[in-house]
Amino acid sequence: MHSPSRPGGLSASMILLFAVVAGTAVGNLYLAQPLLVTMAGSFGVSVGLAGMLVTITQLGYATGIVLIVPLGDLLNRRRLIPIVMLGCSVALAGSALAPNFWVLLAALGAVGMTTVAGQLLVPFAGDLARPDIRGRVVGTIVAGILIGILSSRTVSGLVADVLGWRAIFLLAAAIAAAFALVLLRALPNDLPRPRMSYGRLLASVVQVVRAHRAVGVTLVICASAFSVFSMFWTGLTFLLSSPPFSYSLSQIGLVGLVGVAGAFAAQPVGRLHDRGHSTVGTGLALLLAMIALVLASFGAHSIAVIVAAVLLIDIAFQGVHVLGQTRLFAIDAKARSRLNTALVASNFCGGAVGSALAGVLWDKAGWHGLMAGAIVYIAIAGAVWAIYRKTLIAVEHVAG
Repeated sequence: MHSPSRPGGLSASMILLFAVVAGTAVGNLYLAQPLLVTMAGSFGVSVGLAGMLVTITQLGYATGIVLIVPLGDLLNRRRLIPIVMLGCSVALAGSALAPNFWVLLAALGAVGMTTVAGQLLVPFAGDLARPDIRGRVVGTIVAGILIGILSSRTVSGLVADVLGWRAIFLLAAAIAAAFALVLLRALPNDLPRPRMSYGRLLASVVQVVRAHRAVGVTLVICASAFSVFSMFWTGLTFLLSSPPFSYSLSQIGLVGLVGVAGAFAAQPVGRLHDRGHSTVGTGLALLLAMIALVLASFGAHSIAVIVAAVLLIDIAFQGVHVLGQTRLFAIDAKARSRLNTALVASNFCGGAVGSALAGVLWDKAGWHGLMAGAIVYIAIAGAVWAIYRKTLIAVEHVAG
């Protein structure tokens, strides 16, 4: 089990373990979202102040992406990943036991910073997988991450309703600790790591992005798609909470669970990369996103249309993300963790822009104006794809 990679690649059970652990880790980011009102009441603070709990968790995650994930290119990940997960377990337990709001705020910041195991596991899987099935493997793990994101809010709310809000953090802490011990025994030995100082490692993130034009193009396309994805979901919350829908938060959450079906598209999409169709697949995914947004623009009064659009846009986003991520892993095998840092960081920035635009467009022009803005945005991403299509095709068959 601890033999170095690769040549046999990852077993089906190991791929499943990676997917489950990655999904659980990233899901920790969203445990507090449905509990804000309850936690505000528990500590006697305003709901507005309680909203900082989500913000600090996301900022912690961004910090972890920048400062911890690049270490996957420097340190033995068989040791690094369990250590990070144990750190997350401690932070989750600290959240559960927090005696006041400010301790909870600090603990959730630490949760965000240490729940980056999923973003360490994806490039590790890219190293371990055989090149001919790398897209399918990465797609499976990304599907696990999306399922973790979409289901974590629902699970958090259900557990909190029965056992109180602290219980979900204790449960998450126990799960993180258990997975850390499992991975410590199950993960294979890592490939030899290069010798490099930590400062030089961080600086080299920019260098590996600038070294290949296809990397920059892929980051722009993925960040644009994620920005549109964030615009859509933020705007959808506005739409469904307003007449004629006037849905409760739990009802809006149930609509969001439709997106889980889209997560299962990740593995088939990854096979497009394995068959040398990464660039074409990306273009088709952008076209599908355009179709989904046009469809959604007609759904201001129809939940059936909205549900169909939710499914299509999730499939489209999975296509752009999985193919982009797998393409990056093929470009430079020695810098996969740093490339993943660049991808997640650019997506995070794109998501922030998308959320901000959603609020502005909703206030100025409502649902139809918001969808029009998203359509223009995805069209720009499509134009970038068309202009640099040959650049992307040139790296499709690069061996990892």
